[in-house]
Amino acid sequence: MEEKVRARVNIRGRVQGVFFRAETRQEAISLGLDGWVRNVPDGTVEVVFEGGQANVERAIEWCRTGPRGALVSDIRITWEEMRDEDGFRVLH
Repeated sequence: MEEKVRARVNIRGRVQGVFFRAETRQEAISLGLDGWVRNVPDGTVEVVFEGGQANVERAIEWCRTGPRGALVSDIRITWEEMRDEDGFRVLH
């Protein structure tokens, strides 16, 4: 069985107002991941992915481009201890 991992991803660029949260949620669900996504007041998007390592890495790669209309300038990844998120939500 594949090891489960947790990654916190901070995404900079033109990432708010371009459906980044909704499309990140769709991508995560399609990959069978748990976690959440939210807009941060500083204009970035923060995401937590939990699941199998290969699919978490796929989701991180997706974040490097994001949805149509986004312009990602930088992403930062922090690997954390699992917290057993349940489902994938958009936080407001």
